[in-house]
Amino acid sequence: MQATIPHLTRSSLHRCLQRRGISRLPEVEADRPAKKKFKTYPIGYFHIDIAEVQTAEGKLYLYVGIHRTSKFAFVQMTRKTGRTSASAFLSALVAAVPYKIHTVLADNGIQFTFPPRSRHGPR
Repeated sequence: MQATIPHLTRSSLHRCLQRRGISRLPEVEADRPAKKKFKTYPIGYFHIDIAEVQTAEGKLYLYVGIHRTSKFAFVQMTRKTGRTSASAFLSALVAAVPYKIHTVLADNGIQFTFPPRSRHGPR
């Protein structure tokens, strides 16, 4: 088009196409996946996880509990990780939440499970 209109620039061509409503390709609905609604969870469903955090003072462990319905997050940092610190985190979580927790989803980390030799005990 520049051969026929020498003063035409990309920005002026874009403004012209925008003015006519043809500056974009038409959106095709088949290309997009169908939008899904979030799954609903009953009150009292928590997802817990642990992460290692590097600070200026050294390594810390961050326990996080997120309520699936309200997105309420409860966080606790500890110097050591293990079943005792995980148990203390869960006790603090139960004390902080004003309703009954009925389901806890964890990633089966060693902090939240018993070793295979004592699986017959409480969980």
